[in-house]
Amino acid sequence: MLTQRSFRDVLGCFGTGVVLVTAESDGGPVGMAVNSFTSVSLHPPLIAFCAALTSTTWPAIRATGGFAVSILSDAQEEVCRTFSTRDADRFAGGDWARTAAGHPVAADGLGWLDCRIRTVQVEGDHELVIAQAVDWSIGAGARPLIFHSGRYASLTERSRAE
Repeated sequence: MLTQRSFRDVLGCFGTGVVLVTAESDGGPVGMAVNSFTSVSLHPPLIAFCAALTSTTWPAIRATGGFAVSILSDAQEEVCRTFSTRDADRFAGGDWARTAAGHPVAADGLGWLDCRIRTVQVEGDHELVIAQAVDWSIGAGARPLIFHSGRYASLTERSRAE
């Protein structure tokens, strides 16, 4: 039987990376964890992610017109959990840097992108956000944080067949 739960379960079979989407708003830094992040285009440099219509954080980020994306390492699971929790003090502790636009980024992440929103379109129960990266940097050389089947995971090295 095709149900919303079974649809979610089958989508959970697809392992995704995890990022933080953050911005400096008039009320201070705001941010959320996102696993629906993807690249869209190299020229121009475009990315996309989806934000739930029920999100209380996304409207504050959207109002700034831009945001930063921090790509998380497998050592940042607790940071990700904090950013996934409602009413948490998400920026307490941790090592934070700022982009030229002033958006906070995880200083010890795998990399970051500073983005300007190009389009936002409602699709189902989410908003599809497409943004242009205007600045970026590669960070720590570590393994990515992966989300798979409702759990956090990390990659392991595989031997190559000779």
